[in-house]
Amino acid sequence: MTAPVRFPRFFVTSPAPCPYLPGRTERKVFTELKGPHADALNDALGRIGFRRSQTVAYRPSCIDCQACVSVRVCADEFQPSATQRRNLKRNSDLVVTACRPWSTSEQFELLQRYLGARHPGGGMATMDDVDFADMVEHTPVTSYVIEYREPSFDGVTPGRLVGGCLTDKQGDGLSMIYSFYDPEHETRTGLGNYIILDHIRRAAQEGLPYVYLGYWVDGSARMQYKIRYRPLERLGRPGWERIEPAEQERLIAHAAGLQRNDVPVPAGSGKDGVPGGQEQYRLVD
Repeated sequence: MTAPVRFPRFFVTSPAPCPYLPGRTERKVFTELKGPHADALNDALGRIGFRRSQTVAYRPSCIDCQACVSVRVCADEFQPSATQRRNLKRNSDLVVTACRPWSTSEQFELLQRYLGARHPGGGMATMDDVDFADMVEHTPVTSYVIEYREPSFDGVTPGRLVGGCLTDKQGDGLSMIYSFYDPEHETRTGLGNYIILDHIRRAAQEGLPYVYLGYWVDGSARMQYKIRYRPLERLGRPGWERIEPAEQERLIAHAAGLQRNDVPVPAGSGKDGVPGGQEQYRLVD
C-alpha cells in the first residue's frame, strides 16, 4: 500500500514590478517540489499552469491582471509553416543531445553571451557560474539539458555549442524551462525557434502530446514568438482550449506589429516565465 501524497502548501509573493508590462505589478503563488512524489506533483501543477524554477513550482496570481496565459503546442498535430520548414532545413545538420542536468562552463559562457545580447540588465544578467549550476542541477524532477552543436570537424571533438535548453519531461509533454543560444551567429538564424521546433518533433517522437512554452503575455513584444506555433492551446477558466485558426492568424498579425515597435525589456525581467532569481519567493506575513 503506497503512502498518500500530502497536499502541498501554497504561498504568495509580495507584489513587485511586472517584468513584462510597464506600470503593472505582479504576484506569484508557489509551492515547493520535493520528495518521492515531486514528478507527479510537477505534472499535476503543470496541467493547471504552473512553471518550475529549481525546486519551486509557481504561477502568476496578480490581483488586477490576467495577461499571462499558459500555452502549449499540440505536438502530435503540429504542421510547420513555410518559414518554420526553412528553419528546420537550415539547421538540420545540428547534433542534438539530451544530457543529464549537469552544468558546464561551455553552457554558462553561451548563456552569458545570450543574456548580454537579448536581456541586458535583466534579472539573470548578474548570474555567476554557481547560480547557473543551481538553476540546472537543483531539480527534483526528470530534467535534461538538451544541447545543440554544430557538426564535429574531425568526427571526434564535439562541435561548437550553439544552443541549449533546460527541459522537464512531464507525463503529457515536454516543458521548456529555459532556452538560450548564440544570438550573434555568423551564419545561423532562428536558433531560438529551431529549439522549439526540435522540442515539438522530439515530443511527437516520444508519443507526448504537448510542448509547454510557458506564459504568453498579450502586449509584451518579447513573448509574441509563442503565438506562431499551431495548433496552440491556452489555459483559461474552463481549462485548456484550442485557439481557433482565425483568431490565431489575427494574433500573429498583431504580434508582428508589436515586434516592429519593440521596447526595451524592463530591468529585472526574466524570460519565458522564468523569474530572475529564486530569492523572490518570500512568504507574505
